[in-house]
Amino acid sequence: MHKTDSIYEDEPDTVYDFPKTYLKAVKEGIGDWVIYYEPVKAGPRGYFAVAKIQDVIPKPGTPDRYLALIEPGSYLPLDREVPRLLDGRPLEQSLAEADGTPKKGGALQLAVRRLPDRDFAKIVKIGLPQDLERIENTRYDPHKPEMDDPAATFERPVIERLTRLPYRDVVFRRKVREAYDYRCAISGLRLRNGGGRPAVQAAHIRPVARQGNDSVRNGLALSGTLHWMFDRGLLSVADDWSILVSRNKVPPEVVDRLFLPDGKLCRPADPRNWPSLHNLRWHRENVFGQVITDESAPWG
Repeated sequence: MHKTDSIYEDEPDTVYDFPKTYLKAVKEGIGDWVIYYEPVKAGPRGYFAVAKIQDVIPKPGTPDRYLALIEPGSYLPLDREVPRLLDGRPLEQSLAEADGTPKKGGALQLAVRRLPDRDFAKIVKIGLPQDLERIENTRYDPHKPEMDDPAATFERPVIERLTRLPYRDVVFRRKVREAYDYRCAISGLRLRNGGGRPAVQAAHIRPVARQGNDSVRNGLALSGTLHWMFDRGLLSVADDWSILVSRNKVPPEVVDRLFLPDGKLCRPADPRNWPSLHNLRWHRENVFGQVITDESAPWG
């Protein structure tokens, strides 16, 4: 269970802070998957993400509190947030009476709960549809032939879906572009091609290959040119959301044409989706100004 305004040091995509009460249950989950759930008092999201526990360690300097470390690259937001109840019935068997109606108290308040495999699969299938790649592929052109994958007529096992890179890439792209309302975070432009397909791309701030993840907080919606510049260290973002530019490599006229006048990053309307300052700091320290490319710049 996680809420955005938690008093604990939770970062759902990297670490979960919890008391000793739940130590046994969380330790039993090491190497396994979890589903994040938002309590009723915190908001309407219900089930909203999955991740895999890598390890559990004592929280430094805090007696009787522990940190569940999330396996890098495992965190994945659900494409569709799953409600707590469907047709008035809980999706978790442990939260339902014999007649299917919701229980009251007790297990409902537990911040960490064991979830049977079938309940896990049920929630994931709703939140991450099996045919999400086909949905995205035909989203802006319903008459476009479906993907050439005749072998994919069977339903992939849930865990295979969660770990398959092409599927994860689709989820990340959909969630990031939606969070930014299909608007480039640096230029502020919302462009679509002739078929209505958004031109904006989803860029990882910290690449998955370098211990990043597919959280929206590790993403930026960027136009193709700005995505290219960001990945190659020609620009980055400061903690105050100012755009940093490698002035000796980027002509002033490019900045004038592609950046907003105030030089600030456009952030999502929902603060929960704002870029992680930790990831932006990593990009500044490990990518910005340090990448030399022999490729021709897209502005010629």
